[in-house]
Amino acid sequence: MATNRTFTMLKPDAVEKGHIGAILEKIIASGFKIVAMKLTQMSKADAQTFYAIHNERPFFGELVAYMTRGPIVAAVLEKDNAVEDFRTLIGSTNPADAAEGTIRKLFAASMGENAVHGSDSDENAAIESAFHFSGREMF
Repeated sequence: MATNRTFTMLKPDAVEKGHIGAILEKIIASGFKIVAMKLTQMSKADAQTFYAIHNERPFFGELVAYMTRGPIVAAVLEKDNAVEDFRTLIGSTNPADAAEGTIRKLFAASMGENAVHGSDSDENAAIESAFHFSGREMF
């Protein structure tokens, strides 16, 4: 059964380029409610832990360096069918393949710098939300 919360991160490239407001506006206009949000920066250890599933992949070092190079915006979003609806809103990992009007089509530069993270399952949404927020930080 689908839950009504998902996790997202506006990645360093989106923050550096000043896209925070435009991306948040698109998220809210799509019916999501923000229940937790903060501007923060991941340490190397944070990024290695968060992306541990990829630690055997050849791009892992680059991913950690990218995710720690500047601030991110972490957020928990609420909406019916949140995970699936948000994955649709952000679009394909490769912005060249992303549907018109999706966040990645509008704001991502490449597969490596794809502007935004979205949880891929209800289970991961809960894990990723808890990684960045304590229970008292989510409303």
